[in-house]
Amino acid sequence: MKKQQLKPLLLLGALCAFTWASCKKDKVTDAGPQEAPIRPTTVSSNAYVTTLFDFNPAPGQFTNTGLGDTTAAKGTLKTDQGLVSLGGWGGYIVVGFDHTVLNADGKTDFVVYGNAFAQFAEPGVIWVMQDKNGNGLPDDTWYEIKGSAFYKDGYTRNYSVTYTRPACDTCSVPWKDSKGNTGVIQTNMFHSQAYYPIGLKTNTYTLTGSLLPSSNINMDDPTYITSASFDYGYADNTGGGDKIDISSAIDDKGNKVNLKGIDFIKVQTGILANMGWLGEQSTEFIGAADLSLLK
Repeated sequence: MKKQQLKPLLLLGALCAFTWASCKKDKVTDAGPQEAPIRPTTVSSNAYVTTLFDFNPAPGQFTNTGLGDTTAAKGTLKTDQGLVSLGGWGGYIVVGFDHTVLNADGKTDFVVYGNAFAQFAEPGVIWVMQDKNGNGLPDDTWYEIKGSAFYKDGYTRNYSVTYTRPACDTCSVPWKDSKGNTGVIQTNMFHSQAYYPIGLKTNTYTLTGSLLPSSNINMDDPTYITSASFDYGYADNTGGGDKIDISSAIDDKGNKVNLKGIDFIKVQTGILANMGWLGEQSTEFIGAADLSLLK
């Protein structure tokens, strides 16, 4: 056979071999996760979170009161005028939007409202989730919003605290953390109800999340205790609300994740601290909104 005839056949064989290998490779890739569905906005979409999925407060001075119960938690929906206390470290609320909040390039995407003011913040860690399986429930993967405390001393991931029901309803609530430290959520004269959630049937429960450093709290003057805000990235951190960029979400290894949007958010008290007569540090949640839909 002449070289001129052999060359096309060799090229054809190489092409077939390449095509077969490519098809085989594509088959393995197809076995991966499917593209997460996007719930588009419509004329009836609400800018604010619309559904309460979970409310699990930690012990605290407002727990078991009208500021720390499920009714208060529901009052944060469809508004920026609600108010619920999440209790001490680890207490959290999970809420969802009626649409997917899209991750806009170079912009902040949603805002979380709290009641922080000058010289007094009670920062909460923010977590986001995309409804990847499309079932309308927050049962996929939570990603933490990486805030400015991420590299500070005292910041700890995968931290947990176990709270124990006290000997009496009005006694301080004992806790033990995953580092072996112990302490109490101290009761005070201003709130005499039970601090341990009365709805719990178990005598202990454990909350897990990220611990923020308490170094911004200044108790040098017991009559004027301050708690400065972090630079960015947390709930109940700055007056008027905290604007969040979805692009700052990270996975459990601290790596940046690429989310096209999010459907659910979780806000969780981030600091474990007793501030004397002011009581425990406890994040307050007022509401959250999609910035693209706010007028």
